[in-house]
Amino acid sequence: MSRSAASFHKLQQPSHHGGSSFAAYAPPVDLLQVGSGRRWFLRTGLAGLAGLSLPDLLHHKAQANSDRTRAKVNSVILVWLSGGASQIDTWDPKPQAPKEIRGPFGTIQTSVAGIEICEFLPRQAAMMDKFAIIRSMDASASNHTPTTFQAANPKSRRVADSTQDGGGYPSMGSVAAKFRGPNVPGVPPFVALADSLKADVYGAGLLGYDYEPLDGISAAGKFNPPAGIDAFRLNDRHQLRAQLDQFRQHTELSPGLALQDRYVQEAYQMVASGTVAKAFDIQQEPERVREQYGTTSFGKKALLARRLVEAGVTFITLSDAWGHWDHHGDDVRWGGIEKGLKPMLPGFDHGITTLIGDLEQRGLLESTLVLVLGEFGRGPVINAKLGRDHWTPVMSMLVAGGGVPGGQVIGATDSRGAAIQERRLGPGDLAATVFLKLGIDPSSHWLHPSGRPTPLVEGDAAPIAELG
Repeated sequence: MSRSAASFHKLQQPSHHGGSSFAAYAPPVDLLQVGSGRRWFLRTGLAGLAGLSLPDLLHHKAQANSDRTRAKVNSVILVWLSGGASQIDTWDPKPQAPKEIRGPFGTIQTSVAGIEICEFLPRQAAMMDKFAIIRSMDASASNHTPTTFQAANPKSRRVADSTQDGGGYPSMGSVAAKFRGPNVPGVPPFVALADSLKADVYGAGLLGYDYEPLDGISAAGKFNPPAGIDAFRLNDRHQLRAQLDQFRQHTELSPGLALQDRYVQEAYQMVASGTVAKAFDIQQEPERVREQYGTTSFGKKALLARRLVEAGVTFITLSDAWGHWDHHGDDVRWGGIEKGLKPMLPGFDHGITTLIGDLEQRGLLESTLVLVLGEFGRGPVINAKLGRDHWTPVMSMLVAGGGVPGGQVIGATDSRGAAIQERRLGPGDLAATVFLKLGIDPSSHWLHPSGRPTPLVEGDAAPIAELG
C-alpha cells in the first residue's frame, strides 16, 4: 500500500465507541411473512411495533429521512459464488506461471489497458470500464459457509453447533433491513434469491427474526389478495376499518393505535397496490428482455433481482446453485477446472454483464451497488484430480455500480496467486464500504440480546477508498 493510501485508510477508521447517528427504524419483516388464506392476510395486517410510542416513531422517521440524504446507493445486489471461485481462473490470472499454477485457461486483454482476465469472460473484458476487481481480499477468517462474507465480519464464522453459526452476528442484508429499511413502504427490505437459503444465505443472527430475508423463490405468487377477497372488497373493508380506527383514536387518543395503523396501512398497500406481486412476476417483462437474460437459473434470478431493485427492495442476495463454484476435481459433483468451471463461465459472464447493462440502461446502475464474491479463493496449484482446493489466504471479487469507478484493479497477489502482496483488505472493509454507501453509519452498533452494544463493523477496518 502506498503511503498516501495508508494515510487515507488510517484516517477513515470508524470509531466503534462514538455511538450511532443512525436509528433503527425499519418495519419488522413479520409484515412480510408469506402464506395463504385469511390467516396470512390478518397476520400481515395486524403485525406491528406496538411497543413503540408515537413520539418514538416520529423520531425514527425523521432520523431515517436524514440518513437517506447521506446515502450514495438505494440498493445492493450481492451475487454469491457458492463454493468459492478460483481467483487464478477468473480475475487474477497468472499467465507467466508454470502450467500447474496458471491452469488450462488463457487470458485476454480487457477494454482497459493493462488489465487481463480469463479468456472465457469476454463480455466482462469488453465492459471492464464498469467493473472494479479486488484481487487482495483476505479470506483467512472464512470457511465453507456464507456467514463470514455475507456478514462481512471476521468474527462471524461457522462453528460445530449449527444453531450458533455466525456467532450471532447479522448479515449485511439484515443490517440494511434494520438500519435502513425498504426504499418503498410495504416492500420487503431484504430478499434472498437462492435454491437453498440454509446453505447459501446468511440471515439476521441474533439481530432478530424481524430482519431475516424474505425467501424470494418461495414468495412468488403469494402477494395477491387471498381467495375470496377481491380488490374491491379489500378496499371497502380497509376504508371501513380506517373510519372505525379514526373514531377510536378520537375517543381513546391512543398512540399505540396510531402506530398500528401505520403498519396495517403499509401491509394493505403491499397487497392492494400489487407492487410486490408484480415485482416477483418476471412474466411481465417483455419477451425480448427475458430472452436477453436467458432461461438459466442465474439469468432468471438476475432478472428478478433487477425487478426487485425497481420495486424498492434495499438488499438482494442471489445465489445460482449451492456449491456451484466448489471445483475440487473431476471426482466431485461440480467437477474440476477444465470439466467443471470452463462450461460455467460463459453463462456467468453473460448473466453478470446483462444485469449490469440493463441496470445502466434503466438509470439504476449509479444507485445500485453490485458485489460478486464467494467465501474464499482456490489453491494456487492444480491438484491430482484436476481441480483446486479451498484457499483462504486470498480471494478476488468483482464490484460494479453504486458510484464505483470502473476500469481498476485494487490490490495484487504474488506470482503464484497464493498470497496478498499489496493492499490487504478484509471482510470489515467490505462492510464499512457497503454500509457507508447505504447511508448507514459504519460506527453504529446493534444491541446483543445480552444488552451489549456490538459494533456493526469489527476490527481494524475502513471504507475502501478506491470504491468511491
